[in-house]
Amino acid sequence: MVVDERSGDITGDVAREMARVMSHPCTVITGEPLPDGWAGKVWGMDQGIRCHDATGNPDWLLLTDADIHHAPDSVRMLVADTLTRGVALNSRMARLRCQSFAERLLVPPFVLFFFLLYPLRWANKAGSRTASAAGGCILVQAEALSEGGGMPAIRGALIDDLSVARIVKRVAGYPTRLALSRERVRSDRAYDTLGSVWHMVRRSAFTQLRRSWLLLTGVLLVLLLMFAGPIVAIVGGAIGLGTGGSAAAGWALGLGIAGWVAMACAAGPMAREFGLGLRWQLALPVSGLLYGAMTFDSALRGPKGGGWR
Repeated sequence: MVVDERSGDITGDVAREMARVMSHPCTVITGEPLPDGWAGKVWGMDQGIRCHDATGNPDWLLLTDADIHHAPDSVRMLVADTLTRGVALNSRMARLRCQSFAERLLVPPFVLFFFLLYPLRWANKAGSRTASAAGGCILVQAEALSEGGGMPAIRGALIDDLSVARIVKRVAGYPTRLALSRERVRSDRAYDTLGSVWHMVRRSAFTQLRRSWLLLTGVLLVLLLMFAGPIVAIVGGAIGLGTGGSAAAGWALGLGIAGWVAMACAAGPMAREFGLGLRWQLALPVSGLLYGAMTFDSALRGPKGGGWR
């Protein structure tokens, strides 16, 4: 099932032509107008699931996006892993594109911060309150999704993937799993400019903080302490040593350098995952401060309702 969410370009026409020439049956659904209280993507998924139920009542549903590239064996391997592990939801975080300057600066830290917020050990532990998924590739048991309330239960969710995982794990009580894909599931979406990443983060960052100004303040203070603190200490210490020097200036310089090195070490595994070198690890303070600015902008200019697609 392919749901064309009332696209304004030729996406629907391309999908219908592909469905016509494919050897496997494929149905392209023209999306209905967005009802009040529904987020666009959730409404699209709901239409696809209802059409599925009307034609075949499947045991499993694979929720994926148009910009996700699946290797020929990705679905088969995902199903096999799901059945072996006995989970009701199995998600793969697609390998994100990392080619442009903006992507190299911001994509590895994005993945790093995500897994710091939702540690895989907690997310994949049965009985844990932490539930996590990546919307580009979610295999979910239809019965478990239905027991959690289905798409109507999360109809206004702007962060739909986490919401799906939560109703399956917390409401329906089934185990879930998330893993990072290296090859089989890949995102083809390009973020060639800082502005494109900024827009992506801005639309949901404040929602992720439950639209709480108190949480926002705490997060921004932590980001400033973590990412600006070492830089300020290095600059201040260097200036202090250059103007006569003191023990305090030396300590500030040493602590600042140690903090920056610690950040570079923390960024190392994810940088290597994307084939990036030391200079991108050292750029983590810049990345962290940019994400802080995006989060603050999300609070100032982000969506007030559930209309984001």
